[in-house]
Amino acid sequence: MNQTNNNPYRNTRIEFHILQPFPVTCLNRDDVGAPKTAMIGGTTRARVSSQCWKRHIRLSMRDLGVKLGVRTKMIHSIIAEMCKELGASDEQAQECGHDVASIFIKMNDEKEGKKKKQQEGEEEASDDGDKSDTLLFISESEARRIAEGLKANDFNPDFGGKTDKIKKDTLKKKIVELIGKPNFAMDGLDIALFGRMVAQATKLNIEGATSFSHAISPHRVTNEVEFFTALDDCREEPGSAHMGSLEFNSATYYRYISLDLGELWENLAGQHIPEAIDAFIKAIYLAVPSARQSTQSGACPWEFARVYVRKGQGLQLPFETAVRSKNGGFLGPCKEEMCKELDKKEKLAGSLFGKVAAFDFGEDENFNIDQLIDSVQEAIKQE
Repeated sequence: MNQTNNNPYRNTRIEFHILQPFPVTCLNRDDVGAPKTAMIGGTTRARVSSQCWKRHIRLSMRDLGVKLGVRTKMIHSIIAEMCKELGASDEQAQECGHDVASIFIKMNDEKEGKKKKQQEGEEEASDDGDKSDTLLFISESEARRIAEGLKANDFNPDFGGKTDKIKKDTLKKKIVELIGKPNFAMDGLDIALFGRMVAQATKLNIEGATSFSHAISPHRVTNEVEFFTALDDCREEPGSAHMGSLEFNSATYYRYISLDLGELWENLAGQHIPEAIDAFIKAIYLAVPSARQSTQSGACPWEFARVYVRKGQGLQLPFETAVRSKNGGFLGPCKEEMCKELDKKEKLAGSLFGKVAAFDFGEDENFNIDQLIDSVQEAIKQE
């Protein structure tokens, strides 16, 4: 974390402790198509990876009209297209795109293979050589600033240097200079929230403002198998035309999410913080993993959540001991155990707990998600 002294939200976070039950579903599959699980406290729990839910939070923010960054292996194409829009020739645009991409990430060997085939008179290789080996997070405004900097140099990616290494290092410094201090308030909220790592140009690394745990079931879960058949409408003989099986489970998930407001303020250059918080909370509420939604729908919102505005270290519950069902369900005992443990942690932490405000969502039907957001925003203002 690199927060300036005038940061008004330094060491302040919004924490979400969410319980969300799902019926027959396979929200997040492993390499063999089965619902993901984890062994916790000696018992098997259902699991949805943090990456999976973050992906769908990004998509939900996009649906809410938030302009996001681009996560892609095709940075070459983005820069080349922008250079062409600014007046570069096809050859200049391709050269600029390739050289800029090589700064951010190590390029695949396919481009060399393409050149070799052309020299040997073989069939031309595909454009896959323009792909890198790494996904890069970049905002439209960042890419445009790079393209405009190249235009100012007559679309020549060589900004000086006698050797290829010096030329590459000089271009890297120029790109870092063109991008400048992060400000993702207008077109890269997802980068501000989730962060960015650029191994080839570490000065462009962004510390994400959010922290996600893998969603787990506080209770024990056993995956089950669905056997199914499909019939051929045009076939006259009786019997199945296809048979198969799919694994599924049913679980109540505990989701832990922390939003570091100080880091968010830094990444957004102090701009549009209320709008960012509003969009993020709505996206958390709406986002549901998309796996098998057409055959094992899991369109289930939050049932209960405790939301804190706090200062200090993050607080996540491990549910090391599996919760047992009561009265035929898991939601009630999971909520009881979660609230009991959170209250206990608050007492044990004393002044270190740093509670500014706490809100329980899901018990009072007159306290909706919009009112929760308004309450969180008001607590932050008072702080």
